[in-house]
Amino acid sequence: MATTSASDPLARALREELRGAVRGEVRFGAAERTVYSHDASNYRHLPLGVVKPADADDVRAALALCREFGVPLVPRGAGTSVGGQAIGPGAVVLDFRRHVNRVLAVDPQARTARVEPGAVLDELQAAARPYGLRFGPDPSTHSRCTLGGMIGNNSCGAHSVAWGRTSDNLHSLDLLLADGTGLTVTGPLSPAERSRLRERPGREGELHRALQDLTAAGLGTIRQGMPDLPRRTSGYALDALLPEHGHDLARAFTGSEGSLALLLGATVRLVEAPAARALVIAGYPDETAAADAVPALLPLRPLTVEGMAADLIAALLAAGPRPPALDRLPAGECWLFLETGGPSEPEALDRARELAQAVRRERSAAVTVVIDPGEQRQLWGVREAGAGIVTRLPGGSQAWPGWEDSAVPVERLGGYLRELRALLRRHGLRGVPYGHFGEGCIHMRLDFPLTEPGRLPEFREFMTEAAELVVAHGGSLSGEHGDGQARAELLSRMYPAEVIGLFGRFKRIWDPANLLNPGVLVDPRPLDADLRFTGRDLPLALPYPQDDGSLLKAVHRCVGVARCVDTRSGVMCPSYMVTEEERHSTRGRARLLAEMLRGAVPGSDGAVTRGWRSEEVREALDLCLSCKGCAADCPVHVDMATYKSEFLHQHYRNRPRPASHYSMGWLPLTLRATALAPDLAGRLLGSPGLSAVLKRLGGIDPRRALPTLPGESFEHWFRHRVRRTRRGAAPVLLWPDTFTNLLDPEPAKAAVEVLEHLGFAVRLPQGPVCCGLTWVSTGQLGVARAVMRRSLRALPPGLPVIGLEPSCTAALREELPRLLGAAAGDVPGRVRTLAEFLDQSRVELPLLQEKSQGLTQVHCHQHAVLGTAADRRIEARIGLANQVPDSGCCGLAGNFGFERGHYEVSVAAAERVLLPAVRAAAPDTVLLADGFSCRTQIAQLSGGRRAIHLAQLLRRAVREQSGQPGTGASGR
Repeated sequence: MATTSASDPLARALREELRGAVRGEVRFGAAERTVYSHDASNYRHLPLGVVKPADADDVRAALALCREFGVPLVPRGAGTSVGGQAIGPGAVVLDFRRHVNRVLAVDPQARTARVEPGAVLDELQAAARPYGLRFGPDPSTHSRCTLGGMIGNNSCGAHSVAWGRTSDNLHSLDLLLADGTGLTVTGPLSPAERSRLRERPGREGELHRALQDLTAAGLGTIRQGMPDLPRRTSGYALDALLPEHGHDLARAFTGSEGSLALLLGATVRLVEAPAARALVIAGYPDETAAADAVPALLPLRPLTVEGMAADLIAALLAAGPRPPALDRLPAGECWLFLETGGPSEPEALDRARELAQAVRRERSAAVTVVIDPGEQRQLWGVREAGAGIVTRLPGGSQAWPGWEDSAVPVERLGGYLRELRALLRRHGLRGVPYGHFGEGCIHMRLDFPLTEPGRLPEFREFMTEAAELVVAHGGSLSGEHGDGQARAELLSRMYPAEVIGLFGRFKRIWDPANLLNPGVLVDPRPLDADLRFTGRDLPLALPYPQDDGSLLKAVHRCVGVARCVDTRSGVMCPSYMVTEEERHSTRGRARLLAEMLRGAVPGSDGAVTRGWRSEEVREALDLCLSCKGCAADCPVHVDMATYKSEFLHQHYRNRPRPASHYSMGWLPLTLRATALAPDLAGRLLGSPGLSAVLKRLGGIDPRRALPTLPGESFEHWFRHRVRRTRRGAAPVLLWPDTFTNLLDPEPAKAAVEVLEHLGFAVRLPQGPVCCGLTWVSTGQLGVARAVMRRSLRALPPGLPVIGLEPSCTAALREELPRLLGAAAGDVPGRVRTLAEFLDQSRVELPLLQEKSQGLTQVHCHQHAVLGTAADRRIEARIGLANQVPDSGCCGLAGNFGFERGHYEVSVAAAERVLLPAVRAAAPDTVLLADGFSCRTQIAQLSGGRRAIHLAQLLRRAVREQSGQPGTGASGR
C-alpha cells in the first residue's frame, strides 16, 4: 500500500478495521502522526497511523490487518533511537510503551525477570532492587527507555564493560513473525537442540531450517567478514549463529531494529548489584591521553570506564548553572569515570584506591576518589545529560547526531580519536566527544550543516570518510545505537559484499514480505534524505535571543532524548506524567510546532497546514501548564511556556478568546475593582448561585472554589499600619504582587515585620504595579507589555526589589526583559526572592524555639528561573529540618487548574506526589509553599491542611525570639 495519507480510502478502511479489532487506541489524526514521525534522529517520516496496543492480542490483530492491507509496521518504545529506527514512512507505528509495559515477574533464585516490550528500564531496576539484583545494561536514557527498544538496538550503557550489552543479558525472547506465527528463541543451543528445531512443524520449522542452512552456507564469509569487538552493533549479528557460538538466536535477533519480528516479551538475566560504590575520577591532558591510558586500567576490572572531555563541561556551563560536584574533578582536560563496587563501603573504597594508584603511574594524570553518594549521582548526572547538552555547543551553534557512536578496539581508541579530530578539522566541523572509553565507543554530535540543503553533500562526504576511518581501525559504524537510516547506507563500507548479501537473505527469511520496519538495515534509505529540518518562521511577537530570533530554531532544540517522558521525577512534564500521551509531552509539542512551521513552506508535505490557526497545536498546548519545568529540566532547555504564549498570542489575534483568558488573564484588574468594596464583593462571590454563574461565564471549572477575598488589601494595611522602622534603616522595595496584595496579604505583612525587625525600611512602589504574568500566560502579549511599562514607572531607582510570589518574581526577572528589552533597565537584576535577599544580606536570623519539621512544595517557576538554594540555606539557619519531595508541579499552575477542562489533569498532577506527602506529614509538620497557586491547591484538595509562606515562618521565629504572642498561620 503506497500511501502516507491518512485520508486515502484504504487508510480510512484500515483505521476502521483496527478500531474494531483492538482494545487499545487507534490514532490516525494529524497530531498523532506528527508526534510519531520523529524519534531522536535527524529524520522525519509521517506514519499512516499509530496503534497503542492494550496487550499481545492487540499486537496480533494489528499485525494481521496491516499484513492484509500491505501496510508496514514499525515497533516503538520510548522513541529515543538516534538512527531513525523508530519511524517509518506510511507505516503503522506500534507504541508498546503506552500499555504493554509491565515487569511481570522477578525470579531471584534464577536471577531472571520476565518483561513486556514496553517495560521501562528503571521500572525493571526498581523491581529487581529488593533482591539485590539489577539489569546490567544501563543507557543514559534509563528513566524512559524500554526493554523492547534496548533489545532492538542492543543497548549498552556505562556498565557494559563489566556486565555486557543487552545481547549478553538475555535468556529468551517471545516473537511474532510477520505472518502471525509465534515462537520463542533462546540462547546457545546444542547440536541436538538445533536438530529438533529443524523438525518443528509449519512456519517455525521452515524458519529454523532456513537460518541453519544460511549459516552453513556462509560459514567462511561470516567468520572472516565480521569484526570481533565488544561494541559492534552495526548490521545483523550473523556471527551469533555460528556453531562455536551455539546458534544463539536470541543474540542474533538482538540489534535487528524491529526489522525481523515483533517482540511480545522477554526473559532477561539479572546481575548482582554492588551494595556500595566509589568513583575514581582520573584527569588527563586530553582525550587521546585518556584513551591511551585505558588498556592498562581494564585488568583491574572497574565497573565503568567512561570518558568526558572539557568541552562537555563547557557545553554544560553554557547551558546552565555549575553543579557543585564539578569542583571534585581533578586537573585535566579529559576525565575517566572509573566506578568500583563491593559488598561494603570499605571494599569498594579499597578497589577505588587500587585503581587510583594505577592511574597515578601515568605522570600526566591526576586523580580524585569520590565516596559521597550524592556527589557521585551529581557527577553521573552530567554524563547522562551528555546527549542533550552537546546539541548546543559553546557559542550557541547546534550539533546533530549522525556520526553518533562509532567504536574501535580499545587499544586503538587513542589513535582513532587523533585521526577523527584531524578529519573534523578538514571538514570544518566541531563536536564534543565523550562515551564508553573502556570499550572503545565514542559519542559525538557534530555541527553538520543539515539545515542548509545546498550543503548536504558536505554531510555525505564526511560520513563516508568517517566510515572509512573507523573501518581502517578495525571498528564499527555503531557501537551502541544501531544503524537505522543514519548509517545503514554505509554498511557496505564496513562489510564485504558477501556479508551484505547475507544480511538481505537473513531479513527475507524472517520477513519475506518486507513488512517490518523496511529500509533500516537492508535496502536502506539514503542517509541525507528525509531530514526533519524543513520549515520557515512565521511572524513572531517574542525575541528568542538564544535562537537568533527564530522559533524554528528554538523548537529544533528538541532532539528527542525524551527526558520529558520520564514520569518518575522532576518538574517536566506534568501533563505527560498524567496523560502519558506523546502529544502532551514537551517533545511532542515541539514536534507539532515544528510541523506547523514545516507546513508554512509552500509545497511541503507538512501534516499541520493552518499555521497559527492550527487546532492540532492548540489542543496539544491546551494541557501545557506553562510550568517552565522544561526550561530547566530539559537538557537543551526547550521553553514550552514561552512557545505557548507566542502561539496563543498569534492564534487568537483579532479573534474571540476563551472566556478564561478574560476572567483569569485580566484577573489583576478585576481584583483591584473588588478591593474598592471588599465586603460586598466577598458576599457576592460567596453566594452559591452567583458563584456558579461567574464560573460558567468565566470558563472556570464548577468544582473549583473561588478564592476568598480578604477584608483589606496588603497595600491598604501597609498605608495604615504602625511603622516600626529604625533610624538609618536600609531601604528595600517590596513588590506587592496581585495575589499577595489582593488575595492573601498575610505573607506580605509577615515579610514587612521580618524585614523591619532585621533593620530594613520597607517601601512600596509609587503606584499600582503588576508583573503582567496573567496576560503573558494567556498570550495577550500586547497588554502584558503595556502593564509592564506602566509598572516600571512606579519603581524608584536603585533599591533592591523583593518579590514574594515566585511566579511574579520570576516574571520580573525573565519575562520583563523578554518583552521590553532594554526598556526593562536594571530592574531584572535588582529582583530578589525574600530568601535570596536575606541570604545575600548576611543578617543574623532568629532560631525557631521549637525543633520543627518542614515539608516544602517548590513553585515551578522558582525551580526553573529563580532557584531554591537560598531558601534551603535560610531554612537551615532558622533551625527547620526541611524535606523537599520530588513532587513536580502542584497542578494548579495559576489559571490552568481553574480553567474548564483542566480539573482532572490538575488534580492528578497533585495526587502524583504532593498530596500524598501532605496527607502523610505529621500534624505538627510545617507546610511551606511560597506560591499562591501551590497553597491554594493544598488548601482545596488536601482535606484541611494549609501551607504558609517562608515569610510567615520567619515571622514566627522573630516573634518567638521577642516573646511576642501569636505566630500567624501555622502551616499545619
